[in-house]
Order: sequence, then structure tokens, then C-alpha cells
Amino acid sequence: MLSTWTTTRRAMLAALAAAPLAFGSVQAAAESVLRIVPHADLKNLDPIWTTAYITRNHGYMVYDTLFAQDESLNVHPQMVGDWSVSDDSLVYSFTLRDGLMWHDGDPVTAADCVASIERWGKRDGMGQKLMDFTAELKAVDDKTFSLTLKEPYGLVLDSLGKISSNTPFMMKKEHAETDAFKQVPEVVGSGPFRFVKDEWVPGSKVVYAKNTDYVPRSEPASGAAGGKVVHFDRVEWIYIPDPATAMNALINGEVDLWETPAVDMVPLLEQSEAVDLAVIDPLGTQGWLRPNHLHPPFDNPKARQALLYAVNQAEYLQAIVGDPKLYKECAAYFICGTPNESDVGVEALQSHDKDMARQLLAEAGYKGEKIILMQSTDIPVLNNAALVTAQVLRDIGMDVEVQAMDWSTLTSRRAEKKSPADGGWNIFHTYATGADATSPIANIGVSGGGVERAWFGWPTDEMTEELRDAFAREPDAAKKKEIIDKLQGRLFDHLVPYVNYGQWFQPVAWRTGLKGVLVSPVPFFWNISN
Repeated sequence: MLSTWTTTRRAMLAALAAAPLAFGSVQAAAESVLRIVPHADLKNLDPIWTTAYITRNHGYMVYDTLFAQDESLNVHPQMVGDWSVSDDSLVYSFTLRDGLMWHDGDPVTAADCVASIERWGKRDGMGQKLMDFTAELKAVDDKTFSLTLKEPYGLVLDSLGKISSNTPFMMKKEHAETDAFKQVPEVVGSGPFRFVKDEWVPGSKVVYAKNTDYVPRSEPASGAAGGKVVHFDRVEWIYIPDPATAMNALINGEVDLWETPAVDMVPLLEQSEAVDLAVIDPLGTQGWLRPNHLHPPFDNPKARQALLYAVNQAEYLQAIVGDPKLYKECAAYFICGTPNESDVGVEALQSHDKDMARQLLAEAGYKGEKIILMQSTDIPVLNNAALVTAQVLRDIGMDVEVQAMDWSTLTSRRAEKKSPADGGWNIFHTYATGADATSPIANIGVSGGGVERAWFGWPTDEMTEELRDAFAREPDAAKKKEIIDKLQGRLFDHLVPYVNYGQWFQPVAWRTGLKGVLVSPVPFFWNISN
């Protein structure tokens, strides 16, 4: 259920009436600009190379998708005009809709889409599974391509319409043929905005211009689906890492929308008649404490299980959210409040037994080695979660070194596989939207595919992968739930790919009078108008 706030109409607090801040260059009087305070700085531009949400958001600005999920997470065609599936459910045929054009003027082709799907399928967990079931993917003509399966697979459209990281964005063939483990050399999309590279200032500002050649679908916008109608000439992301500064900028009308307002600022924002607040993601967000499975001590299952016994979700949620109306304790791997919620194996996480954690660490052979914990200082939720974890680990006898960095640096550093002593890491924190975590196929965090296929941290477990495959094959809902229970039991009892430190609901804030903010786990900046 969507949570909202009714904005209190009061006089603006005098203390918040700070002098206007200067953001960027003066625009021509006739040019309309939507200014956004994003949740992080944009440094990496390839949304297939990284799952970072800031890069995913950038991807939605400039790229487009074959299918898309609406606000209820139902899948609809987006770049695809027509599609069909054979009677034996093995051959899918897709024809692109008219009017699709790359930002450099070239038409979008089926060959572009084939190359893009193949590259995405090397990085994304859901894409990997789709490719496992695929016998052939080929262009039929300039606008049509086909996907032939080895056996029936019910998640083809769900995979191609996946709303969040890694989102299957379509890229030009010459870029999509880039090694999936290297970033594409430039940004050329076909989406509703063009990336203005010359005005990009990492650590400060990102600029997007309306793509006047973009042809929106005719359906109303809903989530990532429907018509992507742009009402502003430019969208500027103004990176403001200090929450108080961001709040004042919004209240004073210097920016239009704050993507992730610090929750301790919410009461002040509620007192401003200049601001509206709402939770636009009804599934909420799940916190991940991610250990590195490649190196001691967390290469040992007992050391990972020790984390389960040590973590108390209430402590984390109080530290990162604070307001009980915005969070709930939830031990389930696949999001509470969804059909895949399970209570199997949750006892360790719910026990808060630090003595057992110490015992398991000893059994794992931990002898006081230094633990490198990467701390993201510019995202309050992750910053506070890291501080809690540092104390939790010290309480169970671990020697912790907290290494502070901004989120963009962390998202590059986490790809490093070398040992913590040589510049690698042991633990970092992140979070996933409910849309990313509710399915064992979409949830890349539970992959047991090891260094070749798993997400950063690289868990390896054959049984986990067998259960994920079984879930992907099973059409019956009741049997799927049985598989979920078995899988979650395995995750808690052995793999522990990450420790869920709670579920919360992040409000979004925008200036009063702004219309068309879409309900979605991803912030979209089309459909918004004055």
C-alpha cells in the first residue's frame, strides 16, 4: 500500500529561508529547466556495466527498453510495436515500432537490440537466466528479431521488461558489442533525453536536453511504461551531498525535486507550504550488508552466519530511518508483503545472539584479522548503516577498519576482487528496491554463480543455482512458493549472500505545484510538468 504525507500548510520557518544558492549557468528566458537533487553523484555512465541506481536513472534518461513495467509492475511493449509467440511457446518474434531513432540520427535496428540483449545477458542475473534458456537470438530484418528457446520459459517478457538494475537498455550495436565487463565508450541512446556531455561536471551537475526527435507511445505514462512525454527543455541533476543545503534549496525553489530527502529532514519539509512529500515506491527498499565471499573470513559459511546472529534490524532501522511509520523489520529475502515472502530459516537473523556470533566466528577460524568495511559517506542511509555495522562487528570481536569514500568511488571499488590487504574489501552496504528483490531471478544479490556470474561479493553455491533454475521453470504458483521456501532456507543455512538489515519506505520531495510525478521504484523525469 502506498504511504503518503499530507503536507502541512504553515508559514515557512525563518531559519530555513536561506539566501538563494547559485546553481549552474543562466539559461535563456524561454528555456524551461527541471532541477533535480539526485541521491548520488553520477560518475559511471554505463547501466549494464554497473547496477548502481544513479547510473540506472541516467540510463532511463537517455536509453529506451523493449518492454516496460507499469506502476503495478505489469509488463507492456515499449520500443516493441508487435510481438508474438509460437504455439509451442519456444519462438518469440518482436517487431520494433515506427519512429525509433538514435540520438545521432541513425534508425534503431533489430541488430542493435540483439547485441544489446546479449550484452545485458552477460551481466544481469535475470538476463543470465534468460540466456541459459535461449537457443538462438537473431535479427530477421531491420525491424524484426526472434528469440528461440531451448524449452518453454515463462519469464521472457518479465526479463525484457525488467524495471531496475540491470535494466535491459537498448544501445547501438557498435556500443553493445563492447565487452560487458568494460564501459561503453560513449552515450548514444534513443530515449526521451539526450546526455549533454559538454556540461557534465562530475561532483556537481549532469545535464540532459529534451530529445525533440523522440516519438512517445500513445498510452498514458505509468511506471516505466506508456508515453514518455517530456515537458521541460532541460533536466539538470544538481548534486548536493549536504542534506540541509538540499532542503533549503528545495524550500527556496532553487531546485524542483529531491529524490531521497534525509528522513530526519522530513518533519521540517512537512512544515513548508512550498513542498509536497510522498512515497512513490509501494514495495519499499531492502537493506543489504554484503560480505566478500572470495576472501577470509567470509569465504567460510560460519563467518557469514555469524553476521546473521549479530545484526539487529531494529538498530539499523532506527539509525538510518528513525521514524517507525517509514520502516518495518523483515527477515525475508524476497520482500515482506509480496507473494514470495517466506519465514523459513529466519530464526538466526531474528535471534540477535551475539554470543552465537562470536562462537561461529571462532569455528570459522577468525583470529583477529583486519576487516575492511567500505563506508559511503554521501548517502545518509548507507553512511549510518556502515557505522552501525562497524560497532556490531567490534562487539563480536572483529578488528574493523572503516574506509570512507563517496558512493561513486565505492561502486567502482566493489568490483575489485583482490584481497582486502591489497586494496580489496570485506564488507559494504547497499540497498535494493522491492522490484529488484522480490523474485529469486530478478534479485541478483542471491545469485550463487561465483566470480563468473554472481554480483559483487561473488557467492558460489550450486544448490542455490539449481533452486533458482527450478523456480524459473516452474509455472505453478503453489510449487513456486515451495521452491522459495527451500531456496530461502539454503540462503540462511549456508550461502548468506547478504544480510537483510530491514525494509523501509523512502519519501520523495518536490516543490508544490509540480505535477505528474510517477509512482514507481525508479524516479522518472518525463510526464512531470508545472
